[in-house]
Amino acid sequence: MMKMKSKYLKLLIFLFILNSITFGLYFSSHPTHHKQNTHHQIPQFDTQDHTHLIVSFSTNNNSSSNNKPWPILPSYLPWSISSSPNTPAFRSCESYFGNGFTRRVDVLKPEKGMRKMGHGGLGGGWFRCFFSETLRSSICEGGVIRMHPDKIRMSNGGEVLETVIGRGEDEELPRFEFGAFDIQAGGSVLKKSNKLADEAFLNEYLQNGAVSRHAMRDLVGSFKLVDADDELECSEWVEEPTLLITRYEYANLFHTVTDWYSAYVSSRVTGLPNRPQLVFVDGHCMTQLEETWKAVFSGLRYAKNFSGPVCFRHAILSPLGYETAMFKGLSEDIDCYGASAHDLWQKPDDKKTARISEFGEMIRAAFSLPLHRPHQSSKSGSQIHDVLFVRREDYLAHPRHGGKVQSRLSNEQQVFDALKSWSSSHTECRINLINGLFAHMSMKEQVKAIQDASVIVGAHGAGLTHIVSASPDAEILEIVASEFRRPHFELIAKWKGLKYHPIYLGGSNANPTVVIEKLRNILKSIGC
Repeated sequence: MMKMKSKYLKLLIFLFILNSITFGLYFSSHPTHHKQNTHHQIPQFDTQDHTHLIVSFSTNNNSSSNNKPWPILPSYLPWSISSSPNTPAFRSCESYFGNGFTRRVDVLKPEKGMRKMGHGGLGGGWFRCFFSETLRSSICEGGVIRMHPDKIRMSNGGEVLETVIGRGEDEELPRFEFGAFDIQAGGSVLKKSNKLADEAFLNEYLQNGAVSRHAMRDLVGSFKLVDADDELECSEWVEEPTLLITRYEYANLFHTVTDWYSAYVSSRVTGLPNRPQLVFVDGHCMTQLEETWKAVFSGLRYAKNFSGPVCFRHAILSPLGYETAMFKGLSEDIDCYGASAHDLWQKPDDKKTARISEFGEMIRAAFSLPLHRPHQSSKSGSQIHDVLFVRREDYLAHPRHGGKVQSRLSNEQQVFDALKSWSSSHTECRINLINGLFAHMSMKEQVKAIQDASVIVGAHGAGLTHIVSASPDAEILEIVASEFRRPHFELIAKWKGLKYHPIYLGGSNANPTVVIEKLRNILKSIGC
């Protein structure tokens, strides 16, 4: 008996030690579990590899406290290459969705002995890029950078939509004069050229791809080197790390989600201690989607809204949304499947990823929504299942939009009414059918409706992109018209690890009985 008790005691001690080690590893990989340094942090150069050595310097206004901290995310895994035993393999899931930006290119280093910075601080300007062989894309960052808004030709941006009806898209996309951006450099560098990057660099690390006007490439090409001995004259210094972003299809949820994802990845890859500020280097008007930009990140301004030359202590250039795996997966085979972060921490797998789940949790956390959602129950104790029907409705999207949305399901109202009638008399369990009129809901309300849903139903349309924020056990029922057999949401479901059920139509008209039967089977499979 005493031997048995001794064995139990040893087992309990072992489990306690194992649990303590697990928690220690988890918290060490989540920067928000530690008190943030009140000094602004900038990357410093290390000639051995591309990881970041952090050095701090004080700022008078304690600026880092202005940026929101990163939330604790259940699906978070470390982003730093140095914290992983191996560099992500070419075309692995981590290279596609996580930190595959493993080739570091130092474009400009501060010269030794250079102390003057124009606004106080350490060293001269610096600039570098991290290139992903898998995505053929770069994340770039630099310090002591000055932007001249008057040398960027585009509309002001940030206007109320109704005031710019009819404005052309070309007016909203930036065209950079040489010197639209400048950066301090030492005399030895200036003797060679006053350009930061030559054509060969741009062709290798900032490839045009399928984009006719690659804004990030053009932005880097506009950088002019200025003498580090001359003080930078700026109307304003931005002390906080800031993402410079150019959006293209800014009013479309799918394309905006790719922009959000690119900005999130850029922030993590560059090791930012807090959520960065944003500057839109485009002239687009305001949209409802800005609500999420502002929730996820720390602040938002438009480049043309600055009153004069503005200097950035630390600027990060986020790749175009077209260069993310979410977009590239539409035209190339990305053989990845969603898995839990816990499983991948225990057993890494090049064919699995938790990054889409991590990103969806980031959006939910940004709106202060719970990340662990308990299932609803009725007074009788039976479980209630939310079935969200994502609707397509007319709304004015952008200055060139007529306000009419193309129908993807010609009898959508008939299908919804049939589902409503059926769900109200369903006896096996309680079903709460949600009328997902997203155009009349705030972004927070949309995300909450998605995360609360057991089943998400909808015709093919950008609103379904919200499934990045769905709960891990949600199931997707997509009604696919013959004209819109595109893999957007099947792929997101696969990469997030959600069960996906399509109904393929011969045209654009769905048989309500078929939809009900498909939904009945899905609900039955989850115990309803």
